This record gives sequence, C-alpha cells and structure tokens, in this order.
Amino acid sequence: MPNKISLDAFARDLKPGMRVFLPGMSGESLAIFDALSAQAERCDGVEFVQVAFPGINRSDFLALHPGVKQRAYFMQAGIRKGLANGRAELLPLDYPAIYRDLSALQPIDIAVAQLSQPDHNGRCSLGTCSDFQPAVLANARRKVGHINPRMPRTAGSFDIAYQDLDTVIEADAPLVEFDAGAPSAAMRQHAALIAQLVRDGDTLEFGIGKLQAAIPRALESHRHLKVYSGMASTPLTELLDSGAVQGARSVQIGIAMGDANFYARCQQDAAFYFRPVSETHDVRHIGAIERFCAINSAVEVDLFGQTNADSVNGKLIAGVGGLPAFAAGARLSPGGRSIIALPSATDDGRFSRIVPTLSGPGLCALPRHVADYVVTERGIAELAGKGIHQRARALINIAAPQFQEPLERHWAQAAKKF
Repeated sequence: MPNKISLDAFARDLKPGMRVFLPGMSGESLAIFDALSAQAERCDGVEFVQVAFPGINRSDFLALHPGVKQRAYFMQAGIRKGLANGRAELLPLDYPAIYRDLSALQPIDIAVAQLSQPDHNGRCSLGTCSDFQPAVLANARRKVGHINPRMPRTAGSFDIAYQDLDTVIEADAPLVEFDAGAPSAAMRQHAALIAQLVRDGDTLEFGIGKLQAAIPRALESHRHLKVYSGMASTPLTELLDSGAVQGARSVQIGIAMGDANFYARCQQDAAFYFRPVSETHDVRHIGAIERFCAINSAVEVDLFGQTNADSVNGKLIAGVGGLPAFAAGARLSPGGRSIIALPSATDDGRFSRIVPTLSGPGLCALPRHVADYVVTERGIAELAGKGIHQRARALINIAAPQFQEPLERHWAQAAKKF
C-alpha cells in the first residue's frame, strides 16, 4: 500500500538533481504548488516538467527559487524569462510529439497525478485531465497521487490502482477552473458561418476559447453529432441539452476545462469519456472516423493558405498544440474537413488577420495544402481543390474591407514571380 504523507512532507522530499513531473491544464495540483511555494528553498536544483497552457496554468515554477529549471512545451511569461537566462528549455512540439517525448524522458524521479478518490474496486480516475499523465506514470521512479475529493471520478480508457501508487497525499483543494467569457455578437455571427459547414452526423473537434464557446449554440438545431477533441469546456453542455449530441461516449475528450458544475456533469453524464493524448491525437484513429470535422483557430492565414497559430511578429505566444494532428486526421477521414476560423482583423482593426505572407520568421503551424476552409466573420473561403489564384481571391474576399485592396496589390506583384 502507498505511503501517506502531507503536502509539506512532499516538499521536504525534494532534492537537488531531481526531475519532477507535475500535470497541467485542469489536472494541475494547486495545493502542491502552494506547498512548494511555502518551502521554496527545497526546490533548489530541481527540474520541473509540465505541459502548461497559457491563460489556464499560472504557476511559475522558475519564480520559486533561482536554482529551479523547467522543461516546457508552451510559451508563458515565466518560460520566456527562463529562456533568456538559460533556466528553461522550450520544446517546439505538437501534442503527439510531446506525448512521445514524455514517454521516453528518463529519469522522471517523481510523477504527480491529481486523482479522484478510489472507487469500490480501489481504482482512481484522472478526473478532468487524462492528457499526458499516462505517458509518465508508467516509467516514473516514484508515483505520487494527490487524492482530491473535488476531482470527479470520470469514465475513461486510463485509470490507476490506488495500491500501485508509491505515495498518497490526501488534500481537499480547489481545482483549476476556466471561463472563456461571453462571446460577442461578431463571434456568434462567426460561429453561425462555421455551423453552415457542419452536417448532421459529423464528429467534431473545436477546442476552447470565446469563439469556440459560441459554436455549440450555433449547432443546436443539428442532430446526431459527436465530439472527439483534445479539450472541451462548459458551453459544450449546450449541445447535450439541445439534443444535438446524445448517447454514451458521444463526447470523447482528453481534458475538461470549466467550473465545478461542468466537472460534476463530466462524472454524472455517460456521454463523457476521457482518453489520453496517445488516443485523442492519434492521426490514424482520427482518420478512421467518418466525417471528422476539425475546427481550429489561428493567429493569421496568408494568401497561400499557410497558417500561423502561435506567434505574433515572430514572438512565440503559445505552441501549436493539437492543431496539426486534428487537421491531418480530418483530411484522412472519409468525408472529413479541416476548418480554420479566425477574425478578419485584430480587435483594434489596425491589422489584417488575412496577410500577404506570414509575419516574423514565418512560423507555420499548417502548410498551405492542409486547410479545406478558412472562415472569418465576413465569410467562408473554400480552398480545397482550388488553384493558387482562386485560393488567394477567396481569402481576400473574407478579409476586412479596408485590407482587401492592399492584399490585391500584393498578390498581383507576387504572382509576377511565379
């Protein structure tokens, strides 16, 4: 049976040279970070590994002690400072590659998982977050379970026996919650255009965010939909309540991000089923799902259809995440389609999001051949099967009006070089 310790004792067990994995997203243990903060000197010489998402996970491990190092996969404020002084390592990987990296990473001295209380069979669920933890739990020298009574016991393809844990911390603590905010009228108009590309019976992937929060309401009149996605948030329940999505395991996801009510729904509703990244982002599996519709956001799209998803003027702001896997899987899917959705311009209207060429050093999350459709609030550009001039024209037509003439001029000049 595992050894039971306190949060304070966990911090005291850390030693210089250790590599410690801590879950991110909604699986992050805020209680453990608080315990580390209270004994920050214990973190000296420790390398922390975490797949943390900007805007969701705000724990800054590098700020705990000058001797801390961190292995990261998404850009955040603390990581940016750590790159400058050599204390952080940022790996530019998509989700499947992150999973492979974590599976092969040796040694992992301690792997933490925030878990539900054990059921009658003595098994603990990963609750709201099944993403990367299975990759490290198999090989970690020491498996630490933070048993949190607030973590829901969800159905999924991975769980862990209580007796297989080396150490247990029993602590009631808040879970990471997420609220993207209310979508604007423009976002609802945008979502309505996206909904025109969704057919009854499609399987959807659409992530989280303000625009994504508007999509479920736009799809309420659809029927026989399913969801197969890396993440889902509270607005997804609108699809369930409207009858657009129905049935056991009709929502298969890796991570739930929302409030306490949404997390309770994930436990109580048989529609929810959780899978790790090795399953949710398996391009071969996605490609085998008929009529898979991948809906993803972007920072900008150029006139060739190339997509930048994680940088502004060359400055990294996040990471490509699951976008490449879902877009590639959608194109393999019989009847599938890949949709890139973005506003036509920046919030202040100063810059177009449909651009002549990708900004900065040309960081490209998706090459020009991947997107089937690009949708702004001004219309739909269908790119699949179109020549380069037709594609450019379709993209210019959905740009904000004040940028269409400059885009036309640029394309006319660029075309002379072809």
